[in-house]
Amino acid sequence: MYRDPVQSLEAPSLPSSATAMRPLRVGMIGIGTVGAGTFRVLARNQALIAGRAGRGIKMVVVCARSLARAMSVVGKDVALTNDPMQVATHPDVDVLVEAAGGTGPARDWVLAAIRAGKHVVTANKALLAEHGNEIFAAARQHGVAVAYEGAVAVSIPIVKALREGLTANRIEWVAGIINGTTNFILSKMRDEGVGFAEALAQAQALGYAEADPTFDIEGIDAAHKITLLAANAFGMPVRFADAQVEGITALQGLDVACAEQLGYRIKLLGVARRRKDGEVDGVELRVQPALVPATHLLAHVNGSMNAVMVKGDASGVTMYYGAGAGSEQTASAVIADLVDVARLQGTQAAQRVPHLGFHADAVNDSLAVLPRAAVHTRHYLRVPVHQAQQIEAVGAWLAAQQVPVLRVELACEKTAPVGAGPQVLVLTDAVAQSTVDLAVHALAAHPAVAGPVAALRVEMLEG
Repeated sequence: MYRDPVQSLEAPSLPSSATAMRPLRVGMIGIGTVGAGTFRVLARNQALIAGRAGRGIKMVVVCARSLARAMSVVGKDVALTNDPMQVATHPDVDVLVEAAGGTGPARDWVLAAIRAGKHVVTANKALLAEHGNEIFAAARQHGVAVAYEGAVAVSIPIVKALREGLTANRIEWVAGIINGTTNFILSKMRDEGVGFAEALAQAQALGYAEADPTFDIEGIDAAHKITLLAANAFGMPVRFADAQVEGITALQGLDVACAEQLGYRIKLLGVARRRKDGEVDGVELRVQPALVPATHLLAHVNGSMNAVMVKGDASGVTMYYGAGAGSEQTASAVIADLVDVARLQGTQAAQRVPHLGFHADAVNDSLAVLPRAAVHTRHYLRVPVHQAQQIEAVGAWLAAQQVPVLRVELACEKTAPVGAGPQVLVLTDAVAQSTVDLAVHALAAHPAVAGPVAALRVEMLEG
């Protein structure tokens, strides 16, 4: 998401406190934002890292498109190549760090490394969201580890929290702000009253959004991440293709202001919720802009920061907060994964933390992702009307459509821009998405309604 400057530095030397155990030998594909940050942090903190890992961690070969640029980063003591497969299958490499991104070629490199008996560390959420099931199966077959803490929330150790710290819990839901670019844009829309296009332009000017920001603003990046979190939380395969994804491109500044009037803030949330009630047994897996109470902790996660909340039956609600992107922030997670791999020396595969938190025979392949119509939340509706007095007609119409209305009021003059006309704001109680969709469709044809009805989910995320 971010474009961080790449800094040059001298090649690392082995820490003076290195143990007699042979260093973990690393081959890395890619020396851009993530790769350069990983090399920098390994060089700067090598003695500390070796002390924690019980052995040194040594970069032995790097693949890059520009060898001259790569040498300016890693120096002369690291072998360089422009052939990724040479790194993936290199006989002197114990673990491959895939830091190039993308899905197709990266899949081939990772699978080649696994077949060659090498562990893999990656921060590539798209790769794992689309090909994770295949990659994890191959890793089990060949007895190697695939580590990916940096793929979900960068410096926030949320994968480790789910797989280890919360292992005693039945996880009820995972939800969070897991895309820094969109959170920056929404913060600007709220704080400065600018529209989406202007906020996006600011994000691009500051390097918080790419020239092509599609993956971020359409919610795809967040969907990759929440898919991986859901797999770890509920013991299910990676099911990115089934996720319901809605970005922020259609969000209007008027709705940001109306949410504030009602005591809420709009955030792009990734939500994975296990539902087992009556005949319903499955997982809600979704990304969407949603209203969060202004008093909620997630409402105060601003700028490019990320935060993830987890509800466990024993732990209650826990929250994890930190930077959502950045060169050394991602490197922090990548190197933590390398330390975990370094500690695997002599351990059997069955004794390791499973890739998705559950051993393969405990993964529930039949656990379904619930369809959009079955998602059950509160809702916010903004209904433009011809006359303010028609507020009562809107409330009565929704009640007749079996929508449980909690609150109805008019947008105040300070909230609605000049010329927008009267706006009826509605908050509902929890109700199925199918019921709301039918009501909104019917409401659009009501003679009192003066334009398109805006509808957003409301997430209370209560403990």
